[in-house]
Amino acid sequence: MNRSRTRYARRVATVIILALIFIFILCIVLSYLQKRQPRSSGQSAAPGQIPAQGASAGGASGGNAADMRNAVAVRAVSVENGAIENTILINGDILTGRDVSIYPTVAGRLSELRLKIGDPVARGQVVALVDPSRPGEVFSQSPVVSTISGTIMSSPVAAGNTVSATTAIYTVGDLSNLLVETFVPERYVSSVQKGLPAAVSLEAFPGEIFMAAVDEVSPVLDPSSRTLRIRLKFNQRDSRVKAGMFAQVSLVTQRRTDVKVIPRDALINTYGSYIVFTVDDEGRARRKEVALGLESESMVEIAEGLALGEKVIVVGQNFLSDGDPVRALE
Repeated sequence: MNRSRTRYARRVATVIILALIFIFILCIVLSYLQKRQPRSSGQSAAPGQIPAQGASAGGASGGNAADMRNAVAVRAVSVENGAIENTILINGDILTGRDVSIYPTVAGRLSELRLKIGDPVARGQVVALVDPSRPGEVFSQSPVVSTISGTIMSSPVAAGNTVSATTAIYTVGDLSNLLVETFVPERYVSSVQKGLPAAVSLEAFPGEIFMAAVDEVSPVLDPSSRTLRIRLKFNQRDSRVKAGMFAQVSLVTQRRTDVKVIPRDALINTYGSYIVFTVDDEGRARRKEVALGLESESMVEIAEGLALGEKVIVVGQNFLSDGDPVRALE
């Protein structure tokens, strides 16, 4: 008997809980529908009565006033003609324009090193001396001469070492003509050619841009990475840039001028297609699907869907519906 009462009480409690949940959900739905329902432009007349003209006009003005009070504040810009560049971001390294190893002409004992790492050197300058003497034989010392002008990058030997004609005494680098070496993915190879402009940023100087251009393009791809090696030359020499620095390269692969462009922030991606919201003459948001052309980091080209001069919403468009009242801020 007690078990049957307990089961009955549980069933009653379950029914009550389900009923309360249903009522709660119904209240939420009704509240949402009331918010979405447009307000009436005036009070409805009683059955058999015709509303007065004044009341109708007053209701219309009241509706417009209500729309203005409920208008969403947005920021909009005009569709304009402009230029746009398609860029790719790749990492690279700063290299010297040329590295050359300096070798002695004879074998023997390295008797003197005349330069240190970082010292400048001129072509034809004597940088070291090698004593080719052997036991029982004395020879005059042989000079080691630099074959290029530049800066001493490294010296893997020390005075007193025994060297041969294949031992590098110094490595001399041309720091007056630094290059950026990077590797372009295969899918962009068709767009790469000498002279393409690029913007180089360095971790050592955040926020600064160093302009460069493609100076050398490898004729073959690396078969292991499927990338194309390119080298870029800086437009202007900057003494702060050092060989060995890490670089991020923004390489321009395509450029178009006199095309319709809008900020990328205006776009909304809807399952593979793109839409924007514009502001019409009545101050209402209008949903439009657009087709894109070239894309940059901040701007996009509009191939179809918008006309010049239209106001496109760039801030506040994510929660709009077609026809919503808006208040556009320039």
